[in-house]
Amino acid sequence: MTNENNLKKSVISGVIWKFIEVLTTDGISFVVSVVLARLLSPDDYGEIALVNVFIVIANVFVVNGLGTALIQKKEADSLDFSSVFYFNFAFSLTLYGIIFLTAPALARFYETPHLVIVLRVLALRIPIASINSVQSAYVSRQMAFKKVFWASLIGTVLSGAVGIAMALAGYGVWALVGQVLFGALINTIVMFVVISWRPTLEFSWKRLKSLVDYGWKILASSLIKVGYEQLSSLIIGKLYTTENLAHYTKGKHYPELVVSGVNSSISSVLFPAFSKKQTDLNELKQMVRRSMHMGTYVLMPLLFGLAALAKPFISFLLTDKWLPCAIFLQISCIYYAFQPVQTANLQAIRAIGRSDVILILDIIKRGVGLLFLLAFMHQGVLAVAIAPLVVSFVAMIANAIPNRKFIKYRFCEQLSDLLPNLFLSLLMAIAVYFLSQLLHQLGMSNFLILLVSFFAGVVIYVLESILTRNKSFFYILRTIKEYLPGNRK
Repeated sequence: MTNENNLKKSVISGVIWKFIEVLTTDGISFVVSVVLARLLSPDDYGEIALVNVFIVIANVFVVNGLGTALIQKKEADSLDFSSVFYFNFAFSLTLYGIIFLTAPALARFYETPHLVIVLRVLALRIPIASINSVQSAYVSRQMAFKKVFWASLIGTVLSGAVGIAMALAGYGVWALVGQVLFGALINTIVMFVVISWRPTLEFSWKRLKSLVDYGWKILASSLIKVGYEQLSSLIIGKLYTTENLAHYTKGKHYPELVVSGVNSSISSVLFPAFSKKQTDLNELKQMVRRSMHMGTYVLMPLLFGLAALAKPFISFLLTDKWLPCAIFLQISCIYYAFQPVQTANLQAIRAIGRSDVILILDIIKRGVGLLFLLAFMHQGVLAVAIAPLVVSFVAMIANAIPNRKFIKYRFCEQLSDLLPNLFLSLLMAIAVYFLSQLLHQLGMSNFLILLVSFFAGVVIYVLESILTRNKSFFYILRTIKEYLPGNRK
């Protein structure tokens, strides 16, 4: 078997196992989140969303940068991994100390004194994440996604059980804290059991410096990106109410679940695969095109379909007390629908080692985004939610520009790859929306509206794909056929 076939099979196998992992864990998380949303109030979710902003930003320091550098480096050995492991853990303890000391000031700023202890306890997630980030880098580099499946599954199941039990016992916001911490801890422990890598008693500042030279730009880029994304929550939490923040956060949650199930499954496999082709730019371009085709073909109909069914979806799952989050769900669906385009372009730039370009792009994109947010933050929660959506279209163009030079993938080519899937998805979503409205007028329950509309959307999308001879649809069919028993070589 050739190296090309080996890589193709590794990529397909990696995507499949990563998708199974994310689909299973996100499916369980979805059920748990529905149960918790019914048991808890929007204010409970608003409080945890506010606290989580600072944890997510701090996590960037230990999760991004050096982990990415380990994956990108051509020859990373035990000394590299151990050096990053010890540095990350020591740095995470420093970050935890900073959050512990500044928690009272942050709570006073948001006029919620009882959040001090919540922030200090939830911040324990940071040292746990520092350990898990190196484990994840090892899994990604080896493309051993099958092994990590059990870690994610066990952590999600047990943490979900803990969260629900605490909510039923009346612990309120602490049910969400317990779910998050317990899940992170179990995931890290199980990862140590299922993967062969262990930190050794060795450390090299020289090796660490070489990784930092690449990783600090990715870290800075990620920090700018995550900080900007969390800025909306900070603004809503300060200028408006925790209930507003809960509706905004919950509206984003379900599109994010869809994205993590599809786009992150593909992107987590793409980066190590792209890195193996960093010197063969023509082959890299074809891989980028294929990932963009597949990502948009699968993700767009899911998100546009979800946007079309937002109100019956929210009403059925979370009850009518959460209906205000429907509009935020729709905005987030549009925002995330174009994520595969950005992911494919950025992963290609990372793979060829141009982390400096990634940093420059993020400074430009987030700078424009910050101006939009500052201009509209006093115009209401809806305006704060729409601002990132507008900027995302600017970002999509900005991310595509460097690859015109690096891999000769022109923007007009990217549009021609994107538009067929966009057109089919929009056409299907419009049909599903009007069908759901008709079923509502006929007095059908929300459950039946969702069920009938979902199957109608699948049938419409498949028929559209056949009639237009969509490349991604027939590629999926060929790939499935290759993996059926009797067709494997």
